[in-house]
Amino acid sequence: MRANYIIGSVIIVAFLIWGGTSFLESTVQYVPISKASVSTRTVQVIGAVDFETVQYDRENLRLEFVITNPEATDDQQTDKLSVLYHGTVPGNFEQATSVVLKGMPNEDGVFEATQMLVKCPSKYQGEGGEIQDMNKHQGPTTDSL
Repeated sequence: MRANYIIGSVIIVAFLIWGGTSFLESTVQYVPISKASVSTRTVQVIGAVDFETVQYDRENLRLEFVITNPEATDDQQTDKLSVLYHGTVPGNFEQATSVVLKGMPNEDGVFEATQMLVKCPSKYQGEGGEIQDMNKHQGPTTDSL
């Protein structure tokens, strides 16, 4: 009877260790642009697209571009990261204020993104960043119908 408890405990501990290890390996952390090109595992990175560098091969669904630090000022030297993404270009890519990329660098130091999330400007912000009056942007009311 006591041997059954020991065997059961060992099995439970083994599953807990396996589950914890699997969980840690499946988490993907955000890293700054400067560390994304030297990462040895899958990471997420956020950056502003340099639209002058965008090249898209529609036939091979290959998108290449460079991202920079979206919070850097013109005075600062900004980090740059070359990105390669295979897939269709998201419809709102040209309006992107920034992109979130998930992937890892290849042997050439180019970040190969497996997933891309495009962040666009809020439709409720004006050009200067001020919040607009929501009533101005609403459609017709039931009173006007």
